[in-house]
Amino acid sequence: MAIEIYDKDDLHKMDPVFGQLSFDNHEQIVFCNDKDTGLKAIIGIHNTVLGPALGGTRMWNYNSEWEALNDVLRLSRGMTYKSAVTGLDLGGGKAVIIGDSKTQKTPELMLKFAEFVHSLGGKYITAEDMGMETSDMDLVHTVTPHVTGISEEKGGKGNPSPITGYGVYMGLKASTKFAYGDDSLEGKVIYVQGVGHVGEALVEHMSKEGAKIYISDINRERMEEVRDKYGVTIYEGDDLYGEKMDIYAPCALGGTLNDKTINQLQAKVVAGAANNQLVDEVKHGKLIRDRGIVYAPDFLINAGGIINVYAEIHNYDRADIMKKTENIYNTTLDILNIAKEKDITSHQAAFNVAQSRIDARKK
Repeated sequence: MAIEIYDKDDLHKMDPVFGQLSFDNHEQIVFCNDKDTGLKAIIGIHNTVLGPALGGTRMWNYNSEWEALNDVLRLSRGMTYKSAVTGLDLGGGKAVIIGDSKTQKTPELMLKFAEFVHSLGGKYITAEDMGMETSDMDLVHTVTPHVTGISEEKGGKGNPSPITGYGVYMGLKASTKFAYGDDSLEGKVIYVQGVGHVGEALVEHMSKEGAKIYISDINRERMEEVRDKYGVTIYEGDDLYGEKMDIYAPCALGGTLNDKTINQLQAKVVAGAANNQLVDEVKHGKLIRDRGIVYAPDFLINAGGIINVYAEIHNYDRADIMKKTENIYNTTLDILNIAKEKDITSHQAAFNVAQSRIDARKK
């Protein structure tokens, strides 16, 4: 009888999906594969108590399929609480496509992905995320109605990134008020890590207030474009977290707040668009609080995008969208005050508000 030998470093990969820490009671996980188009995608549906699971599709060149699975699970879970804390009747879902969006994304691949979305019968509604454009959502819409973020010409609300950026700006200003006593950004030193569509929108709003902004991104050409457009400074150093600053705005990939970076941070406020900024929500939520840093929960302040696509479903006009997005300011202040009064982390305070809404709907 043959005996299979496994490398001990690979043993964790043998754990069942249900045993993954990020699984967190997901309702459904769909693995999508198509040999002809090269599609390898994962759709995570975390919770549909409040409504259909809505969340964008991200295309990223992951190092492994396990990394992709963990990402979609964490993102999907975050969408549940993002919708709940914002007061939207939506559940949480997310999708990831494994691959380089610049070289491997084809119309055929997107159409095949749309077929998988459609097969879920509306339990999952997709939208735009990293590696995706409005034109991709228009293409998906030719196959399934279960998509948002389509172009205005096709009857949608268009790219949600500007609204997401505005919501982050509102949350950042509320956090600034909580930390400094007023919400003026004039003269504040702000480091923005990641200047994609959302990061740029945030930079635009803050630059109008006279903030002193430094930007960082893996794409040099993108940084130069944003610099020339808004008169900001490209960060040329190699120790961003140790720089003296007032506000740190993570707007790229998640997981930038960990044991090392939190202890290095000189900022008084952390408020950005990136999802899952805390590597460990409990441990690092406490660490950032113990260092006296005001942390704006990411799933709260980056909810502008989902407000925008939610409006597409319910046919709200732009005034309604902006009003709901502006309210992120008030909600952020409420959450920070609750955290202070109850002596808990701001992440836990936001999570409690979201979970209580889900629990009430269950009853």
